[in-house]
Amino acid sequence: MRAVIQRVKKASVTVNEELVGSIGPGLLIFLGVAEGDDGTDVDWLSSKIKGLRIFNDVSGKMNLSVQEIHGAALVVSQFTLHASTKKGNRPSFIQAARPEIAIPLYESFISHMRNKEGMRVETGLFGADMQVTLVNDGPVTIIMDSKNKE
Repeated sequence: MRAVIQRVKKASVTVNEELVGSIGPGLLIFLGVAEGDDGTDVDWLSSKIKGLRIFNDVSGKMNLSVQEIHGAALVVSQFTLHASTKKGNRPSFIQAARPEIAIPLYESFISHMRNKEGMRVETGLFGADMQVTLVNDGPVTIIMDSKNKE
């Protein structure tokens, strides 16, 4: 499971010119599910993201998590995060999970992000052609992969 996490002032997703998700300060999370991902990937990645200390404290140091600032998350499915560009110029997406595997894990990830802390989590529309608008804060962008825990 891969995620591109961006600290944002605001972000939104539209589908067919209709707003489907919008947040103020928080995290925009592009999430890609791979073949072989399971609940352990969801648990690890959601916990790490919720605990990432990438928001500024009163001293201006990145020392606070999204939960500590009472921020929100916007989760957008993005199978292209598992693109392979090793051969030729046309990316291969064979490593991306099929919808019957990806959708339940995507939904589980969203539930884990919400969990008992009650963090507000908005989403895009799985499998749709989405337009994402954001105001990156920093910019701060972090890439995480549950199979390559750096």
